[in-house]
Amino acid sequence: MNDTKDTATQAAKDLGDKAIQVEKKIEDKLTYLWNEIAPWQQDNAYITSGYRPQSNSYAKSWKSLLYIHNETVNIYTHLLGAVAFFITSYFLYGELEPRYETASREDLWVFGCFFAGAVACLGMSGTYHTIQNHSHEVAVWGNKLDYLGIVFLIWGSFIPVLYYAFEEEPGLMKTYWTMITTLAAGTSVACVHPQFRTPALRPVRALMFVLMGLSAVFPVLHGVKLYGVEQLRKSIGLDWVVLQGVLYITGAGLYAARVPEKWAPGRFDIWGSSHQIFHVLVVMAAASHLVGLVKAFDYAHSQRSAVNGPLGWAAGL
Repeated sequence: MNDTKDTATQAAKDLGDKAIQVEKKIEDKLTYLWNEIAPWQQDNAYITSGYRPQSNSYAKSWKSLLYIHNETVNIYTHLLGAVAFFITSYFLYGELEPRYETASREDLWVFGCFFAGAVACLGMSGTYHTIQNHSHEVAVWGNKLDYLGIVFLIWGSFIPVLYYAFEEEPGLMKTYWTMITTLAAGTSVACVHPQFRTPALRPVRALMFVLMGLSAVFPVLHGVKLYGVEQLRKSIGLDWVVLQGVLYITGAGLYAARVPEKWAPGRFDIWGSSHQIFHVLVVMAAASHLVGLVKAFDYAHSQRSAVNGPLGWAAGL
């Protein structure tokens, strides 16, 4: 009888050990399938694998930078993008500041607005996607950071365009600056205030983002009416601004439609999903905007320097 009892005890112990081993394997497992993750993590059913488990640890979430999962591309495209724009701001200042003696603090300020918006947007986005798997609570406030970053990028992109578009119309420039700043402030509140975060007010939040994005159309059309398309192509780099818009809209459209992963669920889990394409296009759009700003800067100061004369090596241009 004692032997039977000992056997039962040993069997129970073995079963307990196996259970512990299974739990350990689960803890050590780096990525999960769609049906293995918590419901709050389930967003896109066409992405079937590569999910990080809920970590409940910032350290564990940041350690996920060291292995491949379905957020890797989203994280690195925007974290590296933020670093790239930060470094570019430093080198571009050294390149542009001495180019014309007419360059002013206002040029520095408007370029600073753009770079601050780009670095904030990409940095916040990369951070959010890194810590997203921490917990539901952290994912919620991280998502707020993500949306705030978008607001900063839109605002920071508008400020220099309006400056170079309406340099000869300071009153009009300030009116549009006030408009975009007011919209940015209102949209920021909608992003973070609990009252505006309810499902019932989701259309209101969406409407504010749409209005903020579409507000670019009005000053551009106004500029076309005042100066003509050809002049805006020179004064604000209109072609590059339009390209920026096309890239943003294309990325947002693919993201909303969940293309291409909806055509082949599971094939684009790690590489090539709509969200990843959107992230790449956002970086490309910001780069396009920067090219337009540099062209706008060159045009504005070449016009002034026609009277004052360019400084240094620019005299030969």
